[in-house]
Amino acid sequence: MLGWKGTLGKEIDATVESAFPEVRKQVRWNTPFYGKEDGWFLAMYCYKNYVQITFMTGSSLDPVPPIASKVEGTRYLDIYEDEALDKEQLASWVHQALKLPGQKL
Repeated sequence: MLGWKGTLGKEIDATVESAFPEVRKQVRWNTPFYGKEDGWFLAMYCYKNYVQITFMTGSSLDPVPPIASKVEGTRYLDIYEDEALDKEQLASWVHQALKLPGQKL
């Protein structure tokens, strides 16, 4: 992740770690995954024009992340170069996701 995407990726990573210091991390298929003892709850994808945060149990979060997925329960948040990361909202979603079952991949 280069340029603004790298900076944003570090912000996302730091926000997740701050919300859940015991987070488990793994990179699969060039994708960072974040998890807990029973599975994964978040992933980060880097596209040409945006960075996408994937919430594995996103449909159970409040508020629900804005973008629907074809995968049941999954929701997305796309962040473009001129947008700021809402760290408070991300931390809230992480705290909520920790109370839900993790996803196996």
